Amino acid sequence: MEPVKRHASSAPALDDPRLLRQFAFIGGKWVAAADGATLPVLNPADGSLVGEITSATPRESRLAVDAAQAAFPAWSHALPQERAALLRRWFELITASREDLARIMTAEQGKPISEARGEIDYAASFVEFYAEEARRPNIESVTSHLPDAEVELWRKPVGVAALITPWNFPCAMITRKAAAALAAGCTVVVHPSHETPFSATALAELAERAGFPAGVFNVVTGRAPTVVPPWTEDVRVRALSFTGSTEIGKLLYGQSAQTVKRLVLELGGHAPFLMFADADMAQAVDEGIKAKFATSGQDCLGANRFLIERPAYERFCAEFARRTAALTVGSGDTDPDIGPLMNEAAVAKQEAQVADALERGARLLTGGRRHEAGPLFFEPTVLADVPWDARIMREETFGPVAAITPFDTEEEAVGRANDTEYGLVAYLHSQDPRRIYRLSRALQYGMVAVNRTKVTGAPIPFGGMKQSGLAREGARQGLEAFTDIKYVCRDWA
Repeated sequence: MEPVKRHASSAPALDDPRLLRQFAFIGGKWVAAADGATLPVLNPADGSLVGEITSATPRESRLAVDAAQAAFPAWSHALPQERAALLRRWFELITASREDLARIMTAEQGKPISEARGEIDYAASFVEFYAEEARRPNIESVTSHLPDAEVELWRKPVGVAALITPWNFPCAMITRKAAAALAAGCTVVVHPSHETPFSATALAELAERAGFPAGVFNVVTGRAPTVVPPWTEDVRVRALSFTGSTEIGKLLYGQSAQTVKRLVLELGGHAPFLMFADADMAQAVDEGIKAKFATSGQDCLGANRFLIERPAYERFCAEFARRTAALTVGSGDTDPDIGPLMNEAAVAKQEAQVADALERGARLLTGGRRHEAGPLFFEPTVLADVPWDARIMREETFGPVAAITPFDTEEEAVGRANDTEYGLVAYLHSQDPRRIYRLSRALQYGMVAVNRTKVTGAPIPFGGMKQSGLAREGARQGLEAFTDIKYVCRDWA
């Protein structure tokens, strides 16, 4: 299959064309690269050119930190209600621009338009949540252990925060990080994926309209190997938050060690989906479809390994395959169930994992090939009887391929579910309350979804165990990485 070819320009039709910004945003100004370099941004559905984006040099990366550092004193000392009001205004502007932001996302990422709209709502919810959190007091009184002394704990913003975000959720991963950092009193430098930069620059345009002071919110576009190293080396960057692969997360972990940065790492997932024979079959199949195929399977929360108790196994396989075969595939603007994958490497990975599983004895129930819709489309696929040594049982799939295998005992199910270095989310389906309690405790995952798929949101702490990451995003806990605790002990004698 030949790679996607670049076609004529087809920028999304927007009600507000100014939202499609093609430059970096640094210190309150739209900035080109020092050498004038740009990168093409292509629509994965058809290879058409969405636009050209500034390909920043290390100079622009350093300028962004300069701007953020200069803005930090005033921003960190602003009254909480002042920061809250700006975040609230940003939320209102994002909500008002929902349709245009969704069109930009679908054009550059390929996400079905209804899912894109849902992501904009999700992204906005973090800004609204942290606008409210920004108002709350951050001083805690502690009972003194010393006579004639008063003890207080203050949470102080750490300084400049670097935020590095992926292509699969190009709006929500920015707001989840940035809203928390800004509410805490930090200034930020953001690096979006070079494949989906226009969602980020649209958010910068709206932040500017909201009235954030120059230098508080900066976006540096281009390729990560050029943009990010100046940040990991810079002692002024006190915190780094990254969402992406475990491999890159480990690299950033090492690079940040020399400057001892606060780290938030939201890394890979390899989610198990456990269904016991006592589960509601119709509900389990319906939730399994959601858990596997949302964002065309390109989701760190995506269910990769379906472990089904043997008495219910054949029935689940048949019904799940029937539902999967009925999923629609097409360009995101037509609102299908499954859109294109992001790039050729993603499609090749699906092919390789399917071929490996079949060679090892798995059954192909539906799909298994590239889809006729275009080079970056892959058929929604179901594999049954997948052996435990197959690649798909060991590697994150990040695509629309489901691997199903049976189990006989609860102990076997838990052992297989935990047999991975990933620990982000696990899905559990059972009607037995005692089993639900036992497995919710035994599963080595930061989040457990019981008889449902959707569990995330602004008020909950998102994150995983083991090599799925460090720290949490969302909720009150999402502020922790962006603050230091200062202990003050006053003598009243």
